[in-house]
Amino acid sequence: MELFSIASGSSGNCICIGNDRTHVLVDVGLSGKRLEAGLNEAGYSAKEMAGILITHEHSDHIMGLGVLARRYGLPIYATAGTIAAIQGPCRKIVKDIDAGLFHPIRADVPFSVGELEIEAFSISHDAAEPVGYLAGDGKQKMGVVTDLGMYDDYIIERVSGLSGLLLEANHDERMLEVGPYPYHLKRRIRSSRGHLSNAMSGQLLDRVLNERISRVLLGHLSKENNYERLAYETVRSEVTMGDGPFSGSDFPISVAPRDGLSDRIVA
Repeated sequence: MELFSIASGSSGNCICIGNDRTHVLVDVGLSGKRLEAGLNEAGYSAKEMAGILITHEHSDHIMGLGVLARRYGLPIYATAGTIAAIQGPCRKIVKDIDAGLFHPIRADVPFSVGELEIEAFSISHDAAEPVGYLAGDGKQKMGVVTDLGMYDDYIIERVSGLSGLLLEANHDERMLEVGPYPYHLKRRIRSSRGHLSNAMSGQLLDRVLNERISRVLLGHLSKENNYERLAYETVRSEVTMGDGPFSGSDFPISVAPRDGLSDRIVA
């Protein structure tokens, strides 16, 4: 199994995950041109993808959906609420997509795409019916966990025991507090339906680290309220200071760039 990010941030997100025989995209929040270029740089092409998994309907996660769907006829997997939002209020972003390409999925009900077993799980975010995703091939399992304002025992259970993880570390709490965002936006980001701070990301990671994990990618960093070194150091520090058996130096942790390929998680 492998997982890598083509881009990860508030201006666009796209993650590729798969094994030797099947690859899928998790979100396509970039232009078709950027998506194609990123996949080509990684040694793949969009037409090779077995499907697109959508976490939720915000533009930084669906910007390229219409282009890829029309160009390659790729099947689209999303919850019923997300599909309704894409076909309704968000139609101006994706324009016309053949309704037959949409495949409704449900949280906690596994489904298959090619040779991958996919599991969606509910997350807390200000969207219609948002989910995170796990993908496995019977031997290894990897996860994409972004755009959640809080975590609980349900989330911890879902993302425990993974061999690779892309985890949100959206903002530094102090930078957000003193930064240029208006109050209502700061309040949204800090809310239980907003985004994980660096500290919360590290605290969650401390709860789910295990000896099988080969690498952790930190993703969805805010351009205005975070920077790579700060996210990296804060998450490592939270893991080291936490109650778990591991320290922040026990596993490779890297940051997924906002505009460009990340390190690959291979297991």
